[in-house]
Amino acid sequence: MILVLFGVGTLCQVGLSSSTNVSSTPKGDFLSITFGMAIGVATGVWVSGGISGGHINPAVTVAMAALRGFPWKKVPVYCFAQLMGALCGGGIVYANYYHAINAFEGGSGIRTVSKTAGLFATYASGYESNIGCFFSELLPSALLMIGILAFTDKRNSPPPPGLMALALFLVMVGIGIAMGMNTGYAINPARDLGPRIMTAMVGYGKGVFTFRNQYWLWCPVLGPIAGCLAGGILYDTLIFTGPESIINAPDAITKDKHMNTCQVACNKVPDVSRMA
Repeated sequence: MILVLFGVGTLCQVGLSSSTNVSSTPKGDFLSITFGMAIGVATGVWVSGGISGGHINPAVTVAMAALRGFPWKKVPVYCFAQLMGALCGGGIVYANYYHAINAFEGGSGIRTVSKTAGLFATYASGYESNIGCFFSELLPSALLMIGILAFTDKRNSPPPPGLMALALFLVMVGIGIAMGMNTGYAINPARDLGPRIMTAMVGYGKGVFTFRNQYWLWCPVLGPIAGCLAGGILYDTLIFTGPESIINAPDAITKDKHMNTCQVACNKVPDVSRMA
């Protein structure tokens, strides 16, 4: 919810103020949106870190379950909570900018996908192909996951205690200013789907889901999940050495068995496996 309040709130302020019906001067630009999203991520992680570990992205939650032993039984609950938080955040932002949206659209009963739906959910640029859209979500999501795993890797160079959110802020600023143009860098299924559902509820219609043949599913939902999994696998394959990774776990088990065999052979310790 906090992520959407800051991020989508910035999108609405920048987008709506571009019309003279709303404001005589624009209130921000793309860089403002980038910082708004980054602040939303950092604040959300700071607020929820002590309770849930700072999980505000279903794609990250799935990747942590697949690669770091996060309990799979908690994944549906976490994802549902993330989605509902994003939906509530979208509703609050919509209420805050309700009259500005009326002025921008030209009336209280007018809600169009082409004008203001993109202030709440992501819609690809017209020049981008479907494959390009998917890749534009996969790539920054992979970078985000690599950053998260690096920041939590005690064998690497993690940030000082309490500054994980600041590190994520910097990564999000970098992603926004480097890769945000093509698809609006959802990189978070809940951040996109929650506000998208909200727009369907308040009058934007089924167009928010039929855009580009169910774009809402295969790009801002499946793209980030695939990207976070790819980024996690890449980090674990090339950098991470801890045994908690499923990629390193077989080697760790083999090493432990080998060490136990050597110790038994040298009569340094009893053969625990035989005793068991």
